Amino acid sequence: MNAIEIRNLTKNFGPKQALSGLNMTVPQGVIYGFIGENGSGKSTTEKIICGLIHESGGSVKLYGKPHTDADVRAKIGVLIEAPGCFSSYSVWNNMKLQAANLGIKNADEEIIKVLKLVRMEGAASNKYKNCSLGMKQRIGIAMALLGNPTLLVLDEPINGLDADGMRIMREVLVDITKNGCTVVVSSHILSELEKIATHYGIVRGGKMLCEMTAEELEASCRTYVALKAQDTNRAKMILGCKYSRVEEDEAGYIRVYDMTTPEEIVTHLYENGILVSEIKTDKIGLEEYYIDLMKEGKR
Repeated sequence: MNAIEIRNLTKNFGPKQALSGLNMTVPQGVIYGFIGENGSGKSTTEKIICGLIHESGGSVKLYGKPHTDADVRAKIGVLIEAPGCFSSYSVWNNMKLQAANLGIKNADEEIIKVLKLVRMEGAASNKYKNCSLGMKQRIGIAMALLGNPTLLVLDEPINGLDADGMRIMREVLVDITKNGCTVVVSSHILSELEKIATHYGIVRGGKMLCEMTAEELEASCRTYVALKAQDTNRAKMILGCKYSRVEEDEAGYIRVYDMTTPEEIVTHLYENGILVSEIKTDKIGLEEYYIDLMKEGKR
């Protein structure tokens, strides 16, 4: 049984169609990276899953039941946009209020557990307004984890965090899934998402372009030969006459995407009077795969 099954989902805001027949499948116990441009329908989909807005058409099932089912709704934890906290209250008191909203009986024990999980047990007495952005994001996840949900929906939880904050957030999300929780997380920082996601869904224009596992993404990412030469412009010109796709990246490497070997490229450039100072074989990552996919969709 899948954690989420969405079929032909549509959502209209007046004359504007935000979702147009979106399909989505999220297996249980995975970290599902939900990717798309601004306005692609990510947040709208997440809000429908969580019951914050109603769909115009299609079906949404959570654990095999309609997403409106009361028992299913109790299994969802949500952090969309920002945590609903009182700025002058302490972290602990904000957590207590949320626990009361959820009707949690052993509130103190539950709060201690989730604060420890998100590495915030030492900041329980801090006022919310004095917490850093990274701390606030973790507080939001802690609040979403109250009540022991089996599905966690997070909208951009790592945006704006520094390197250490993103590292902690990665560790938190991986730890959550060890207990069987399913995580749907959207983010524009694809390099960070690539480090933790086990499954991906890429949306554009309110439709799902593709879904894949991390292993399938790895197999789909093209291999290329990257090199540096004494005369970059002339090397690009010579290689461009022989190979179909030659580009220069931000680091100054010339990339050749055709199926070839470093030895063949070095020999070809040497025969044309150009020496290679550095050469390696590499693969494109999630970010470049996504950019290529978006370019293909616009053709």
